[in-house]
Amino acid sequence: MNHSSASDASGQRTPRRTRRRTPVLMSAGVAALLVALAACGSSDDGDKDTSSGSGGGSKAAAGAFPAKVDTKFGEISVDKRPQRVVALGWGDAETALALGVQPVGASDWLPFGGDGVGPWAKGMYDQKPQLIGTLEPEFEKIAELKPDLILDTKSSGDKTRYETLSKIAPTVDVPKGGDQYKISWKKQTEMVSAALGLKDKGDQLIKRTEDKFAAVREEHPEFKGKTITLGSRTSDGYGAYVHGTGRTDFVERLGFTNNPKVEAKAGAGFSVGISKENLDLLNSDLTVMTAIGVPDKTIENDPLYKAVPSVKAGHSLIFDEKSSQAFATDSVLSVQYALDHVVPQLAAKLK
Repeated sequence: MNHSSASDASGQRTPRRTRRRTPVLMSAGVAALLVALAACGSSDDGDKDTSSGSGGGSKAAAGAFPAKVDTKFGEISVDKRPQRVVALGWGDAETALALGVQPVGASDWLPFGGDGVGPWAKGMYDQKPQLIGTLEPEFEKIAELKPDLILDTKSSGDKTRYETLSKIAPTVDVPKGGDQYKISWKKQTEMVSAALGLKDKGDQLIKRTEDKFAAVREEHPEFKGKTITLGSRTSDGYGAYVHGTGRTDFVERLGFTNNPKVEAKAGAGFSVGISKENLDLLNSDLTVMTAIGVPDKTIENDPLYKAVPSVKAGHSLIFDEKSSQAFATDSVLSVQYALDHVVPQLAAKLK
């Protein structure tokens, strides 16, 4: 069952632990495929380039191997340059593309459709990847792609999911403390570039993006020290994102402080629920909302939301779909789009 529809920033519900039903045991189909792959190996020679442009390393210069990446599940070793990469984590495919590597399989979390990536990555594939489920990836489909590397850096951190994937190919999972999608675009870029043997290129991407953040901070000194609430409204009710997620990382890099009252309620997840009786928790110098699976008017017409002091004062906004998607994806590509298109919206509402 494909759970692309469980994404939290595309008009869909947010993934929750109680909704995840990752199989504890591999199906017979997966087991048989793994035996076959062990017998014949994946597409040979990781040190040879491919000419089609669709392989995992087809456009990448050879890096230093074996490559080592630290994860929650220990150090992962990638012995030679990957030729067939499957990118399952949120934003992993876009990160690989930014490094010049085209995954043969990828998960479309939001979902964008098409190649499974946002408009900021349009045209970066020569050949459409095989799209894989998100919360419940089809392990048989992944095994059939004969990957020599699986990226799952922005994911749940579920042990069973990792163990099943690692039986198919070396799997770079979440970093320590990165469970439940808590990893920034920067850490994701570091891990993916290390696994692909492209650390120098990753460092260049990070520096270029951080320089852009620095330029925006200089242009908008009014952001420094201001409190911000990053909220959402689904069919289940209201919520707000906590420190450690891509959304909060983005605004904190601009100088904002995530709503301290929201932070006080933070748990293991990337967001906290807010009851209608406690909507004043959304109040801060700036309140930013995303409608997920409900019309914007569900928020706009709610008298309790309109009574929140920051909303009443005009210091609030509801993201349009593309802004919300860029903000939610939080890849090294999407944050650059967000710096161009989201920042002006934030600045306008602080005036």
